[in-house]
Amino acid sequence: MRTVAVVGTSLAGLRSAQELRARGFDGRLVLIGEEPHQPYDRPPLSKDFLLGKVGAEELALLDSDDLDADWHLGTRAEGLSGTRVTLSGGVEIAADGVVIATGGSAKTLPGTEKLAGVHTLRTLDDAVALRQALTAGPSEVVIIGAGFIGAEVASTCWSLGHEVTVVEAMPVPLAGILGELMGTACASLHGSHGVRMLTGAGVAGLLGTSKVTGVRLVDGTEIPADLVVVGIGVRPNTAWLTGSGIGVDDGVLADSGCVTGNPRVVAVGDVARYQCVRRGKRVRAEHWTAATEQPVVAVRNLLAGSTVANYDRPGYFWSDQYGHRIQFAGVSAGELRVVEGDPAERKFVATYSDGDKVVGVLAIDSPKPFTRLRRSL
Repeated sequence: MRTVAVVGTSLAGLRSAQELRARGFDGRLVLIGEEPHQPYDRPPLSKDFLLGKVGAEELALLDSDDLDADWHLGTRAEGLSGTRVTLSGGVEIAADGVVIATGGSAKTLPGTEKLAGVHTLRTLDDAVALRQALTAGPSEVVIIGAGFIGAEVASTCWSLGHEVTVVEAMPVPLAGILGELMGTACASLHGSHGVRMLTGAGVAGLLGTSKVTGVRLVDGTEIPADLVVVGIGVRPNTAWLTGSGIGVDDGVLADSGCVTGNPRVVAVGDVARYQCVRRGKRVRAEHWTAATEQPVVAVRNLLAGSTVANYDRPGYFWSDQYGHRIQFAGVSAGELRVVEGDPAERKFVATYSDGDKVVGVLAIDSPKPFTRLRRSL
């Protein structure tokens, strides 16, 4: 290969570019990113960045550009034909291989785009706008969605002295990821810190004309709000692949080695829906660790021209909330057992087992036993 185009310059795209160079690729490397910023770390956006503990410059993932790459920042990819990438403005990049790492965009509530005081948190620009709003003074903040992003933002807003209400449509937050018992244990962190939690509560709409003034629930309840943060998930950025022949269904369809139907095109990170061998189905892994690990396998397969290696790492993620660290690895299937500590004290380790085989581990504030058990997965 003489030219490889990496579409997406967040963590997965950057790691792919670095892996290409590490494996000896010395051809032309083109990096295309819709955001105008150099690659940056996203996890701190909902925590230390919003708290003002770190600035944008401290989020940078590149100390210097040692990739010898052609950068196209602030530029959207708008089409793919074979391995030829069309950019906004009509410029075409002729490549021999393509890495799709376009990630996802935060889902929004329809009809709220022009309503001031309504925020999502996905990008650095989102975080800058939200931080500015939060530093304006104490306010009533409503978080819609009790997933990990919503929970972390709720924790941060509480730390900043705001009155916080979390609205979650599901009866038990995080039940789909951790199961009902452990979802309840993690969600209890909100109430123990004075954050109001409403579960099984669907949102009918937002109140206000030019600026949000509240949230109306399906049952008619109205919650006053000076600020609303919508954390209801991510939509994979795949629209630009329409007509490309690359399979798309809630992400870019790929095999167990992150290779698409075109062996010269691979997909990594949040946008990749790959065949997970250990789970026997296609999954998307919207986690920091997947964005760092998948490129190692995907780039190897891209340079080989076929799938010679599989990505089969157990999923892992962490979340910092209210001074506690939640860690999870594997899958929440099978028999649940608390093997150390007590969930009521919010310091414990629990395992999920299939027979005598541990398939998942969850912990709060127990890093050493968690790490030991994680290695056994």
